[in-house]
Amino acid sequence: MKNVGGRERVARAVFGSGVVIFDFLATVHIEIVFLIVGMWGVLTSAFGYCPFNGLLNRNSCEIDPQAAVRA
Repeated sequence: MKNVGGRERVARAVFGSGVVIFDFLATVHIEIVFLIVGMWGVLTSAFGYCPFNGLLNRNSCEIDPQAAVRA
């Protein structure tokens, strides 16, 4: 089930990619943090699902899951 949609997916992809690119300019001490944060943004954008959105009962996906099941 997807809970990340539309503009949020694009924003996550751009932000995550930017952080991963910035990771190459960072020092060794903080490099792993940038890599984890960037990959989190890219992966949640690619799969369309964020576990934190599920915990907060937040859904930005425009598709109604019940309507998709009925069709």
